[in-house]
Amino acid sequence: MALSTQDFTDHQLVQDAVAAAQATCASKPISDLVDAQGNQYVDCVMEGGGVLGIALVGYTYVLERVGVRFLSIGGTSAGAINATLLAGVADPADSKTDKILPMLAELEMFSFVDGDGDARDFVKALVKKAGPIKLGWKAWQVIDNLREDYGLNPGKVFENWLEDQLYSCGVKTTADLKKRMATLPTLQKRGEGDIDMAGLKTQLKVITAEVTTRSKITFPEMADLFWDQPDAVSPARYVRCSMSIPYFFWPYTIDGLPQGDAAAAAWKKRTGFDGGAPKEAVFVDGGILSNFPINQFHVRNRVPRAPTLGIKLDNDRDEVSPVDGPLSLFGGIFNSARQCLDLDFFLRNPDYKQLVGTIATGATSAVGTGEFKKGHNWLDFFLKDAAKIDLFVRGAQAAAQFLAKFDWNAYKETRAQLLKATPAGAAPAPVAG
Repeated sequence: MALSTQDFTDHQLVQDAVAAAQATCASKPISDLVDAQGNQYVDCVMEGGGVLGIALVGYTYVLERVGVRFLSIGGTSAGAINATLLAGVADPADSKTDKILPMLAELEMFSFVDGDGDARDFVKALVKKAGPIKLGWKAWQVIDNLREDYGLNPGKVFENWLEDQLYSCGVKTTADLKKRMATLPTLQKRGEGDIDMAGLKTQLKVITAEVTTRSKITFPEMADLFWDQPDAVSPARYVRCSMSIPYFFWPYTIDGLPQGDAAAAAWKKRTGFDGGAPKEAVFVDGGILSNFPINQFHVRNRVPRAPTLGIKLDNDRDEVSPVDGPLSLFGGIFNSARQCLDLDFFLRNPDYKQLVGTIATGATSAVGTGEFKKGHNWLDFFLKDAAKIDLFVRGAQAAAQFLAKFDWNAYKETRAQLLKATPAGAAPAPVAG
């Protein structure tokens, strides 16, 4: 029997998390920006993590249950999927997870493994941790896939699925998405006093990596570098670029990029690439550069009007990762590369740690349904229904735990003190919350 929305929302641990969060937030400020219904508005950035992204839905479900709504929202890979759905399925003042949960309940995740039979068998052997002989044999069978297509799975099933979900909610193009996000209700300051509303806007930021020019690309704001009519592009294409896990999915290729002097100048100004406008772009997972792009809505030159809440999928720096062979060395190199930009931002802006909640998706006995104490594999596209629910539960519990400790007024005071210490003439940051 297929899952239903109620299988997630009626779970006792989820209901407990919602009740705890509502009790915490009954009179607790989360933001200075509210609408006429009392909803509080925040920016939000979500980390990438394959199928673990289901936990992000549980986290944002609890946020919405306590009246949190989203201004600007962004993410990488799995974070980009949830961000785009949150941006596109309903107006900013509406609860979004009510629409997203039926999509999740009906989703057969293994359908995204859309390669040929050899590719599907290899993925299954890899996830199930087959013995070295079987795994080696299955790997040998997919050599042609990697040599000819640079990956195992086309990723077309995913792109079509996301495009269909957005279309069913009235978003077919980037223009539709922008129009929907622009339907922001009139906002006012929470409590007494005045607040400057200048420059307030909603944005979606999807992070990906363009490898022919070695560029970090943010969609949809940089879409005009790749398409002559960017507003006609489906937002699903941006997400497909962002979740192109190297060698697991085919790289996403775009041909026929805009050319000419203006295009070359735009590339140099916006990416730093000095070789003219490329004719072809090749994208892989944005996580190789910035898996948790928490800096996207950072406002350096003032105390923010709304927080930028960050959602991480597990703490990936709480223990040493030994190098004891070529595979662990490769893993260490890859993880260091995908985390360095984000970690550097945290080192320079330690106040952001007050804004980030972490979902325990790995080995734990403190959260979850009790059936998955060994945790979840981010590439396990064979997730059973019970595992989906467990991830959703973990996300819901993490949101309640974050809200219990979050202190908006204390964070604003921290930022005010930092602003006093900022040298005069420091460059301003883009306006967001």
